[in-house]
Amino acid sequence: MALELRNVCRIVDGQRWIDNADLRFEAGSFNVLLGRTLSGKTSLMRLMAGLDRPDSGQVLMHGKDVTGVPVRARKVSMVYQQFINYPNLTVYENIASPLRQARLAADEIDQRVRTTAKMLRIEPFLSRYPLELSGGQQQRTAMARALVKDAELILFDEPLVNLDYKLREELRLEMRELFAARHTIAVYATTEPNEALALGGTTTIVHEGRIIQSGDTAQVYQRPSEVLAAELFSEPPLNLLPGRISGGETSFADFAHFPLNADLQGIGEGDFRFGVRPSHISLVPSNDDDLELAVTVELAEISGSETFLHVRNDQWRLVAHLPGVHEFAVDAPIKVYIPTHKLFVFEPQGRLVQAPGRRAARVA
Repeated sequence: MALELRNVCRIVDGQRWIDNADLRFEAGSFNVLLGRTLSGKTSLMRLMAGLDRPDSGQVLMHGKDVTGVPVRARKVSMVYQQFINYPNLTVYENIASPLRQARLAADEIDQRVRTTAKMLRIEPFLSRYPLELSGGQQQRTAMARALVKDAELILFDEPLVNLDYKLREELRLEMRELFAARHTIAVYATTEPNEALALGGTTTIVHEGRIIQSGDTAQVYQRPSEVLAAELFSEPPLNLLPGRISGGETSFADFAHFPLNADLQGIGEGDFRFGVRPSHISLVPSNDDDLELAVTVELAEISGSETFLHVRNDQWRLVAHLPGVHEFAVDAPIKVYIPTHKLFVFEPQGRLVQAPGRRAARVA
């Protein structure tokens, strides 16, 4: 039992919004759509829900073609980033509204509303109106209205983006627990790589209407299929350094050289693009294979308890994601360290050759 998209295309005003999308989500799974704003995540969800119809391809639910079936005839719920609740109805009536439309018996409606409200910890607020609630309570109400239907497919279109950090963390944890015991297909759209990692399940990377990669979240993060997938699944984006393997060593721009470690020895000689995550760059050496680079500070961007350090040399710019607060003067000369055993290796065209801790995908 699953939701499938087969070669689905969506064209709007002559522009291809979705380009030959192939996806399969199993019943009981939690699935993340990860991509930048306007990448096609919402368009995909609208096609899954039946709000839009593809120009070509098929949408199947549990093996049945539902491409032309309207959303009202499907067991689908959707939660948006805005708090979409009926302001003139109490929390209880907001949650109960889809059940009343389905003409369920009053006792079943009451049982479902109270069970769902308890699950989302809004049972004490059932008699209140949405405007009397906090932002987190309003979003929980919207989520409860989606969950109470016991739909086969629940779509979350960046539902936590307007909440503060603490509330987002809280609701992410709750969502994982909510769907652990349900047989519903959940699809969650986000622009944030860290949110995809926190939610787990599967992750599908979407870019300009194309499916770049899809699979187990940890696997996609640890082994991106190409440079674009690695960049999109990293915040800040992956640092990329052009380099060459030759004569038993790796060199960057003919000035930074280091001997091949065990991870790189099976790749073979040639030109490559080497990627390093910003979180792997440090200010002090921590491994025997760390590559030391002399750089100049461009900007030290402090965000809460983290610092995004932008540095440069004559060849490239790098971003380091550092824990803690670090203050640097602009143009100050410093040294940063790259652990060479954590390098991603890509072909010049962008295909992954090797991920950190993995054997080479090919020998040149």
